[in-house]
Amino acid sequence: MKSIPYGKQSISALDRKAVLDVLRSEFLTQGPLVPTFEKAVAYHCNAKYGVAVNSATSALHIACLALGLRKGDRLWTSPITFIASANCGLYCGAIVDFVDIDKRTFNLCPIELENKLLIAKKAGKLPKIVVAVHMCGQPCNMKEIFNLSTKYGFKIIEDASHAIGAKYLNEPVGNCKYSDITVFSFHPVKIITTAEGGIAITNNKYYANKMGILRSHGITNLPQFMGNTQPDEIWNYQQIDLGFNYRMTDLQAALGLSQLHRINDFINKRLLIAKRYEKLNNIPYIKLPWQHPDSLSSYHLYVIQINNSKSNITQKKVYDSLREAGIMVNLHYIPVYRQPYYTKLGFKKGYCKNAEEYFKSSISIPIFNELKFREQGYIISTLKSLY
Repeated sequence: MKSIPYGKQSISALDRKAVLDVLRSEFLTQGPLVPTFEKAVAYHCNAKYGVAVNSATSALHIACLALGLRKGDRLWTSPITFIASANCGLYCGAIVDFVDIDKRTFNLCPIELENKLLIAKKAGKLPKIVVAVHMCGQPCNMKEIFNLSTKYGFKIIEDASHAIGAKYLNEPVGNCKYSDITVFSFHPVKIITTAEGGIAITNNKYYANKMGILRSHGITNLPQFMGNTQPDEIWNYQQIDLGFNYRMTDLQAALGLSQLHRINDFINKRLLIAKRYEKLNNIPYIKLPWQHPDSLSSYHLYVIQINNSKSNITQKKVYDSLREAGIMVNLHYIPVYRQPYYTKLGFKKGYCKNAEEYFKSSISIPIFNELKFREQGYIISTLKSLY
């Protein structure tokens, strides 16, 4: 059997046709399909505006800038996430800090957040932005985080890079009911892909306009945003902000639109795979992921935890054994503050207790749309054989 990756894109004949159609058209970039894709994703989320960019990292960056994050401000996020959730704050010159996770959901814990806010208020060090990461595709407790934001005055970005297609309180993640901006990723291992790409979703017109200008060098050609010009000069664009080249191409948007048509099928397949993994429930050394009854996970990742108190089997033994068997498991994630760059900023091992326990026990096993039944059976039997 060939090696099995932990994640993989699913590209259909219709996806390929959509991209080829763009190659035959007049536009490869800055054409009509990017705004069409933006509207389609916003509609899917029951939100008003979408700003498509070349990656979710770029979307996080311009979201922070649109919310006014500046040098000396504070951004808090989860330590169990990809580094981009924290780096976006550093890009703006902000001070980044971390809130420990909930042991069951692996998401930022509202109780830990409230405790940290109480201390920060007394010290005059409250955050300007909290980035709530929907780890593995399971939504955070956004209602509680939103209630704390109204009390302590911070803005909220949902880092939903894992979670397009997920639901919270029976509503789609991305509707921004409990946040200012939501960010999705379209990297190939995510739920749907544009090869590389991301989007920022919001219900706030100012934020949408600001992010739209920032993604394209800070340039606008819209008269309502342009300043006064000399009547005898031609001004068909103006740079009004210091922006970036974060644009998405029509090629990517075409692929995204095609993939979006299949999102319900993708989510249902992942739910089925997650259901099959419940066969691991009777293995003493394995703890399966817990799902909150108020939410529907998109299952971008399937993380098991190794409980070596019930056996002599360690996380490293499972990781190494599976990889030797051709099962390309991964670790999502090492706590961000443990990364060398962040230790230089003063963070130390043990900063977040629950995150450390997670790091020592967790392994991501394969879950993707084209995972075959026999491949999943092989993964399950290999895990059972280790006991």
